Amino acid sequence: MCLAVPGKILEILGDDPLLRAAKVSFAGVIKLVSLTCTPEARLGDFVLVHVGVAISVIDPQEAEETYRYLRAMGELDGLDIPPSPPPDEAKRIVLSTRPS
Repeated sequence: MCLAVPGKILEILGDDPLLRAAKVSFAGVIKLVSLTCTPEARLGDFVLVHVGVAISVIDPQEAEETYRYLRAMGELDGLDIPPSPPPDEAKRIVLSTRPS
């Protein structure tokens, strides 16, 4: 069985469509994800990720529904899913985490 997990794009790295990647938050756990299959993905979007590759962009409601199912199965025990900040605040978070 395959599993794709929703995550929120916090930062996009690179401009080349074949090499573009993103820092994606999965319930607070940040991972680097390939955006090769989702050239339409933008900062703040939710994406479904399978084995390190974003396979589709999804709406926030679908992401929240998936998190509810994962919570019900106990798969998110011990993880605190923060509420999504407004888009302007998300940009400030990304800018403030870049090294000087």
